[in-house]
Amino acid sequence: MGYKSQKLAEQIFRGIILVSAVIGFIYGYVAEQFGWAVYIVMAGFALSCLLTFPPWPMYRRNPLKWLPVQESGTEDKKPAERTEKAYSKNNCSWTGTRDINSAV
Repeated sequence: MGYKSQKLAEQIFRGIILVSAVIGFIYGYVAEQFGWAVYIVMAGFALSCLLTFPPWPMYRRNPLKWLPVQESGTEDKKPAERTEKAYSKNNCSWTGTRDINSAV
């Protein structure tokens, strides 16, 4: 799924949620039943999930072009040859002068 397809899926998802929320609010207000408003919004959420989560063909129109695999050569190095930063007590970010063990 490319960037254009992600944008399309997001627009479809938000549009269905918005429309179902408006319809649910209006129907719930007219019928004076808050439960129906919640059911309609949940049905809209389920419909939007059904339309946007699976990789439908409409989302695979603009695939991303991946870079070819390159051999990095890190497998040949021994663990001792790899350089890692060692932790030092001087690298601490707190620079207070009060000793923890001193009396208050």
